[in-house]
Amino acid sequence: MQNLITKNKEQNINFIKNQRREKIMKKMNPVVHFEMPAEDKKRMADFYTNVFGWKTQMLGPEMGNYVVVTTSDVDRYGRPKNAGMINGGFYQKNNDSAPHPSVVIAVDDIKESMKDIVSAGGRLIGEPMAIPGIGISVSFFDTENNRVGLLQPIMDANK
Repeated sequence: MQNLITKNKEQNINFIKNQRREKIMKKMNPVVHFEMPAEDKKRMADFYTNVFGWKTQMLGPEMGNYVVVTTSDVDRYGRPKNAGMINGGFYQKNNDSAPHPSVVIAVDDIKESMKDIVSAGGRLIGEPMAIPGIGISVSFFDTENNRVGLLQPIMDANK
């Protein structure tokens, strides 16, 4: 009987510790977008359209000639209809751009996340910029020198 009481007491203590840990853990922020460099954006767009059926939209010089990539059906706000799916984009590969694909993480408060990145040893790349109809974005290098994007999406249903 004593072993059972001791065992239950240990389980209760572990349960309480886990509950406390969960309360202080940060909210998980999802990956919502990917980006890939392209030497020839039209060639790359044609490749992914022909091979995977992705849709592409070439933006003009005011948006850095970015190519928006849709990999799944979207709702009226341009967001994927199905949970867990993401869309992305292609950017012009050059000496200053990331040479490999990267992901974009959605956050509720970009300024707070920027502070967290720096205090955890990451390095910000430039200042946040507004992306019309999408939100506010900034990139950073993590502690392993991976380039990652942050996005504080516009949550306005009238977007």
